[in-house]
Amino acid sequence: MERPSIWAIVFVLLLGVLFLREPRFQRSEEIFLRWLLRHSQPATKQVPLTIVEVGKENPPAPLETALLLQGLLEFKPTVIAIEPVLQWGERAKDQEQIFMDQAMRVPKLLLGAELTASPDPDAPVPEVTGFSHVTGHRGDLPEFSGIEHQPSEDVRVLSSLGFINFPPEAADDLHVPLLFQYRGEVIPAFALQAVMLWLRLTPDEVKVDIGTSIDFPDGTKIPVRADGTLLITPQMTQRARRITIDELLLAAQQHESGAASGIRLEDVRSHLVLARTETNGPDLIGAAIASMQAKTFVRRVSRIFDCVIVVVIAVLSGWLRKFSRIDLVIGAVAFSAAYCLIALGIISAWAIWLPAWLPLGAAWISVIAAIVLPKPKDSARTVTVAASPPVP
Repeated sequence: MERPSIWAIVFVLLLGVLFLREPRFQRSEEIFLRWLLRHSQPATKQVPLTIVEVGKENPPAPLETALLLQGLLEFKPTVIAIEPVLQWGERAKDQEQIFMDQAMRVPKLLLGAELTASPDPDAPVPEVTGFSHVTGHRGDLPEFSGIEHQPSEDVRVLSSLGFINFPPEAADDLHVPLLFQYRGEVIPAFALQAVMLWLRLTPDEVKVDIGTSIDFPDGTKIPVRADGTLLITPQMTQRARRITIDELLLAAQQHESGAASGIRLEDVRSHLVLARTETNGPDLIGAAIASMQAKTFVRRVSRIFDCVIVVVIAVLSGWLRKFSRIDLVIGAVAFSAAYCLIALGIISAWAIWLPAWLPLGAAWISVIAAIVLPKPKDSARTVTVAASPPVP
């Protein structure tokens, strides 16, 4: 085996150190993760989550929301979470009363609200219950000091508030907020609050280690980043039941009359019901709730994997120089395709995320080095020529 080029090895190792130490390069790995999640399906059974789409108006009208609750109450759910902020104003007071009449019959009602970092100084400061068992550094948590949008006071008396903020510096299409910082207290976001209500948990029963996990009394550990977000699989909502408000009202009418129904909703009693506005975008809060219910969380493989791959590729770099350029390129393409297929299989089966840039980058750097760098001269031939005797 030919000795590998020291420059190729040094470059690959420096690339590995840069990826492991630089957060911006680590975030770039999520480009590959998005591709994996888009082309894979989580190996999870149906979760006890029913998502009801209540039209495209945000917020939905009070009468429409009252009909939503009336239809759901036919199946006696325990927890109903309404994601849009039901802030209707003074003009809808009469219709709001109709909604309140239905809301009083819901055992546990969670309504969306939005926090703000710059509240009105003359407005009263609302109290929000936070977690009492919190460890870890809080500096990266989004910080707020007031509530900007929330339902009216009469409606709030009948419900709990869940905060639906998506801070751009932390949240995106893969990261859903679970924790916020409100006036020095760590509080749950909407998705986490909904699951806690469904599990009948209070903040005092939950332990939060910021940057590590959120621990439930039953042993469930929800991985959470330093900024309070959960890495989700958007396709997890496919493991929930999705219906429209029209389908719900029809099923409720048929259930009340005893007629056969095309949609069976009797199991809604044990489900967490999430009502949201119909949009073309992904249902990130629903995906976060489904992930916590299924206890299925996307996790990156250990950093040891990166180191092993880099070392193996560096050791084999000398062996690669025995092949022709065409064989090297074809082999690198085949290795890249096989690696992507393996990564798809692993994330589908075990929700473990394999990195791409460092392993594939190291492989291609080794191939390019084997093609570009000159091969060492044949030392045995050189010695023979130098030792030839002079002609007499």
